[in-house]
Order: sequence, then structure tokens, then C-alpha cells
Amino acid sequence: MEERTNTRQRQEDEEEDGAAAGRGGDDEDDEDSCVDEEQKDDDDDGETAAEMKKKTKQKGVGGTSCPDRKCIPGIVYLGHIPPRMRPKHLRNLLSVYGEIGRVFLQPEAGQVRKRKRKAGLRRCDFTEGWVEFRDKRVAKRVASSLHNTPMGTRKRQRFSSDLWSIKYLHRFQWTHLSERLAYEQTVLQQRLRTEVSQAKKETNFYLNNVDKSANLDKLRRKRQRDGQQVDERKWDFTQRQTEDEIQMRKKKKNSVTQKHLDKAHLIQQKSQSNVSLLAKIFNSNKSDS
Repeated sequence: MEERTNTRQRQEDEEEDGAAAGRGGDDEDDEDSCVDEEQKDDDDDGETAAEMKKKTKQKGVGGTSCPDRKCIPGIVYLGHIPPRMRPKHLRNLLSVYGEIGRVFLQPEAGQVRKRKRKAGLRRCDFTEGWVEFRDKRVAKRVASSLHNTPMGTRKRQRFSSDLWSIKYLHRFQWTHLSERLAYEQTVLQQRLRTEVSQAKKETNFYLNNVDKSANLDKLRRKRQRDGQQVDERKWDFTQRQTEDEIQMRKKKKNSVTQKHLDKAHLIQQKSQSNVSLLAKIFNSNKSDS
């Protein structure tokens, strides 16, 4: 009987151990599934974070790039333009640093061009210029980095012996340049109009005087034919005195003043002699009395 009870207890213990082992296996499976789910969640979170970073980077790039953001153009001023430099050369040199819009170079004055033509030179050089960059930050960077540096990077390159003279124009717009050029053009036209009107006045005055002289000649000839006396009019012009004549006149004036001084001195001496004579006379009268 005892053996039967012991075997039953052993069987029950084995069944309980098996059930416990089964439960433990189920618990381990549940724990593994939980860990897998957590890893999946972490991976999903990492992917979403990476996507968010990419989106933020793309937004940042879009904020700094010109297509998504409205770029404000910037203008730089060139104070020195080398001979034989043209706008295409300037555009090729500066387009390396950024996108360039409009370029304007001020040509030389008309008198300088005339002198060059007389000397046999027919080319037109420029004195100063303005360059518009699409982004003002690029314009500031270019002006600060290229100022007082050689135009050419290599020794034998064209314009390598000339230096950049660049200045960024703060709050300067292309319309200001257009207004200035229009103003200069109107001033030039006004000056030309005044010169033309002055030349017309001079020519009209000369022609009127020519007509008057012709009429006077006709009148003099008519009087001569009639036997009347004709008074020929003579024109007397006083010439300006030379420097020698002015000095001679000053010397004469000084000599005249010296003569007057001498006369005054003689009169003073005579008066003193008369005073002494009168004193003697009156003193003698007093002694007689």
C-alpha cells in the first residue's frame, strides 16, 4: 500500500512539474513576443525619427535655397574697369561665385573718345560698373573676399595684373541706378539744348549785324552819288594798360606826392622864419617902451 501511495505521489509530482514546465514555456514565449514587439516599436520610432530629421533637413534646405524662398538681389559697385574689359568678360569672371543678373558698365566721356579717335584708337573703354547678384548674401561675400585681390588666378591669365575694386552697396536697388542714368541723360540733353540756343543767338546777332553793315554801305554809296558829305565813323578803342605802364603811372604818382611834401616843408620853414621875425619885432617894441 505504501508503495502504491508513493508511486501516486511521484506521478502527481511529475504531472505538476510538467504543467509548471509548460506554463514556464508559455511565459517565456510570451516574454519573447513582448520583446519582439518592443524592438519593432523601437525600430518604427527610429524610422519615424529619421524621416522627421530628413524632412527638417529638406525644410532647412528649402528655406535657404532661392526657389522656395524669395531671394533679395544685391548690387556691387566696381570702381575700376581695366582696358579692353567687356560685360561678357566681367560676367564670366563673377559667375563662378554666384548667379548674376544685370550688368552695366559706364562708358568713357565723349571728349575722351574723340581724343582717342584722333589718335587712331577706335575702341570704347569703361570707367566704372555695377553688377547685380541674385542673392545679396553672395554679393556681400564676393565684395568682402575679392576686394584688392588680382582679377586673374593664374599669372598669364587675362587681367591678372589688375586688382578688384569692389564695394557692396547697402540698400541699393537697380531702379536707383536707372533713375540716376535717366537724370544724367536729361541733364546732358538740357545742356545741349542751352548750347544750341546760345549758338543760334550768336549766329542771329552776327547775321543782323551783317545786314546792318550792308544797309549802311548802300546808304553811304547813295549819298556819295548824290554829292552829299559822308561822315566816316571812326571807332576808338582803349587798350588795356600793360604792366610796365601801370608801374610807370604809380611812380609818377609817387613823385607828385613827393613834390607836394617838399612844398609843404618849404612853407613850414617860411612860416617858422616869419614867426621868429615877428617875435623879434614885438620884443624890441616892448624894450623901447
